[in-house]
Amino acid sequence: MEALFAYVLAFAAISGALASDPDPLQDLCVADFASGTKLNGYACKDAANITAADFFFQGLANPVAPNNSFGSIPTVASVQKIPGLNTLGVSIARVDFAPGGVNPPHSHPRATEITFVLEGELDVGFITTSNVLISKTIKKGEVFVFPRGLVHFQKNNGKKPAAALGAFNSQLPGTQSIVATLFAATPEVPDNVLTKAFQIGTKEVDKIKSKFAPKKTD
Repeated sequence: MEALFAYVLAFAAISGALASDPDPLQDLCVADFASGTKLNGYACKDAANITAADFFFQGLANPVAPNNSFGSIPTVASVQKIPGLNTLGVSIARVDFAPGGVNPPHSHPRATEITFVLEGELDVGFITTSNVLISKTIKKGEVFVFPRGLVHFQKNNGKKPAAALGAFNSQLPGTQSIVATLFAATPEVPDNVLTKAFQIGTKEVDKIKSKFAPKKTD
């Protein structure tokens, strides 16, 4: 009995370590964004108010023009767009690339990502905590995996637009862009931290910050 108890405890510990989002304890828990209850996720909407619309999103059907300096634009279908994903531990995103566009180095702190190329060809890669780059060129119909939490990127080196789908084992994987995190944080990361970390001067820091400063609205 003691051996069985120890096995159960070990199995529970391993399962918890491997899991991403917590497992659901009911069939459905559609996110109730209006609830004031704070949870690791969202409170459940009253079952009587659940509709098919809570499980539907059409935002990935068509390409979106990446009219920005990176030449890429993500469309994310997480629990914030599909309330029915609450507690289900999955989400998906589409990234559209202009020729030469890049999805700059970033990480997903709460999920592993598997990318599927819809159109075109992408140079992709991630960096391990030992600073080893794992990279490959992937084409239409091929997939590549980015381990949870590791910095990764995708680059369209072709002369035509490209697109990819990314699936995540989290309802809200989170995205932390390396450059934006360091140079567009609020409050700002102190200049003396950035100059020391990157071995550059204050003028260079200010120049980079100016490119990522939030746009002022009237």
